[in-house]
Amino acid sequence: MHIGFIGLGNVGGKLAGSILRNGHDLSVLDLDRNLMQNFISQGAHRGENPGRLASSCDIVITCLPSPAACSAVVEGPEGILEGIGPGTIWAEMSTTDASETRRLADQVIARGAEAIECPVSGGCHRAATGNISIFAGCTRETFEKALPLLTVLGRRVLHTGDIGSASILKVVTNYLATANLVSLAEALVTCKAAGIDLNTSYEAIRISSGNSFVHETESQVILNGSRDISFTMDLVAKDIGLFQAIADAHNVPLEVSPLLNSLFADAIERFGPRELSPNIIRRLEEATGLNIQAPGFPPEMLDDEPEEAGYEVVPSRGAQFGQSIRKAVG
Repeated sequence: MHIGFIGLGNVGGKLAGSILRNGHDLSVLDLDRNLMQNFISQGAHRGENPGRLASSCDIVITCLPSPAACSAVVEGPEGILEGIGPGTIWAEMSTTDASETRRLADQVIARGAEAIECPVSGGCHRAATGNISIFAGCTRETFEKALPLLTVLGRRVLHTGDIGSASILKVVTNYLATANLVSLAEALVTCKAAGIDLNTSYEAIRISSGNSFVHETESQVILNGSRDISFTMDLVAKDIGLFQAIADAHNVPLEVSPLLNSLFADAIERFGPRELSPNIIRRLEEATGLNIQAPGFPPEMLDDEPEEAGYEVVPSRGAQFGQSIRKAVG
């Protein structure tokens, strides 16, 4: 299987690395030639343009920072649509707008090819080890064809339904992570203001009902002071803006979401769009004059779990609700 990968940024580069590490034939393409060269030196092929990749690969993957970037790569000059056809799958791994994904997928399918959206969730450190989770929106037939590759890219793979469903669920999970990040920032600053040791505070949250994935990852780099989770405020603003747009389209009168959008708009105005997202805590640090750091925490997150073979997660029903069911691949 020949795989083309377009977009070698923070997440895309790590996903492409899993493909290469597991011995697959890989061609890469990115605006940053240095990123491309890193993969070429490890045995990947140099892609010429998206259309050429689509015409020569069994699966062509895009992992890009915005809906506009996805559109340009798919339907722009020398884009994927110029080369894709029967026997090829376009896999969209970006966090993007569901309606835009459907629109582009319709054009891909009209050319006789297949389309799947498969955004990931779980952090860059899990993308690096192939242990990240993947949501997949497409027909069941396309999902079955793509599943062997998806289980190389990630550990838990969930078929979410038709094209568009995965994009919506990905935005929902990013919204929840953002709400958790903001509440953790408030909790840590309040603990410090109340005179509670921050190492003790971290452990109290970790072993309690207040624990979460976000706490076990982002709280650590907050307390280290690096604040480096490989995610920036402009990307948070994009994701929570997409979530708000979904709610607005379905007349859901949200209350927390508008506040989160306002908080990040203010933080971007203060600190810039490329500020690391955990530095949302800086708003409170500046307001209180407190320094929210503690010894012993890492500057970045590393996945300490060994890489494992991926599997499909089948939604539970009835009495089995809450249990994760594995479906063997191959």
